[in-house]
Amino acid sequence: MSLRFDAVVVGAGPAGSIAALVLARSGARVALADKAAFPRDKACGDLVGPRGVRVLADLGLRVPDAGTGSDLLAVGPSGRRSRLPAFTGRTYPGHGVIVPRLMLDHALREAALDAGAVPVRARITAVEADGGGRASAVISSDGQRLAGEVIIAADGALSPVARLAGMLDPERAQWGFAIRAYVPAEVPLPLLVLLDASPWRIYPGYGWLFPGADGQANVGIGIGLGSARRPAPLRDDLAQLVALLSECGDLSGDARPGPVIGGWLRMGGTGTLPAAGNVLLAGDAAGLINPLQGEGIGPAMVSARLAAEAVLASPARAGSAYTEAIEAAFGPYMAGASALQSALLRRPRTASAVVRMLTAPVVRRVVAGTWSIYWNGLADGARPRPTARTAHAVQTQAGRLAHHNPAGQPLTREEAPEQRTPRRP
Repeated sequence: MSLRFDAVVVGAGPAGSIAALVLARSGARVALADKAAFPRDKACGDLVGPRGVRVLADLGLRVPDAGTGSDLLAVGPSGRRSRLPAFTGRTYPGHGVIVPRLMLDHALREAALDAGAVPVRARITAVEADGGGRASAVISSDGQRLAGEVIIAADGALSPVARLAGMLDPERAQWGFAIRAYVPAEVPLPLLVLLDASPWRIYPGYGWLFPGADGQANVGIGIGLGSARRPAPLRDDLAQLVALLSECGDLSGDARPGPVIGGWLRMGGTGTLPAAGNVLLAGDAAGLINPLQGEGIGPAMVSARLAAEAVLASPARAGSAYTEAIEAAFGPYMAGASALQSALLRRPRTASAVVRMLTAPVVRRVVAGTWSIYWNGLADGARPRPTARTAHAVQTQAGRLAHHNPAGQPLTREEAPEQRTPRRP
């Protein structure tokens, strides 16, 4: 069976649904393909950052049972806590929203279908090219042929479409892995936990405890892996994190996590170009997860909207226009943040010392605002204030680091971070 569309969007997560929604609202005939039956769950912290909230507001979208997340609490290896303030920017609000992915993805997909996108249940196993080197269609495992003038791949960090189209170079990617579960708890503020794997050697990732719906908090842990996509057994680490949170009073002593699910991360815009010919990659497929704190939903929705707008402006040059838009939106931050994350992975002792300093009683009051703005990728679009100017300066310096310490380079045996159970010193 062969179906013809103006655009084929593969993947119905936040990126794919936003792309399909914008296209369909403008009258394009668009297929929204996904291998899963909805509603379906995904491994995620369930926190949509300020830029994602802005996209939802601009498109007039409401997501069900969303709680508001503003300030964050960061916990360092010493156990000290630093409150990272949320600031309203010129181009984003001063808060995020918290909504389980089961509900968020379903709501966004339904909005896209209501706008006219055509749902297709399909696992994509081939990309068909025409004589000019452009992708003419994607082919599913059951023989469906979905043809389109443009293909938008929003099919995750491992992106089958990017791989099948020859766009994904795994060895140049910056990988991570994360798992999460729900646990009974009332959590007043999102909590980020940075711990040592062994004394004065930072754990190569962080844990989190985020507020959730119906008294169920989201608890998880993720690690950076550099350029090596290798097995990352984290269940014991998650169990230890839950024990630490119970010890600190953030969870009750009898709190037990529910089912655990996990997923791969590809960060910093690494491993592929945003577009090649008429194939555009959005969200995790483009590697647009924040390398420092792992946020993916906001960048996914921003990139999806840019992809759809590039297609609507000119399908013939959508790839080049989208590439320029991605560079403008993410380029100043992603490369530097990737290099910084890579440098910290290579120097676990230094990283432990830095985090301890950032959460020290006197220093934390001075740096909290800058840390919050830069770490969350919000320097561009921030309102003028001293912390924003300092965050922009940090972003500039990190960009210079990217020229000397590119992300995604293999770690030597001496540099490779220890993936031990996170612990307090």
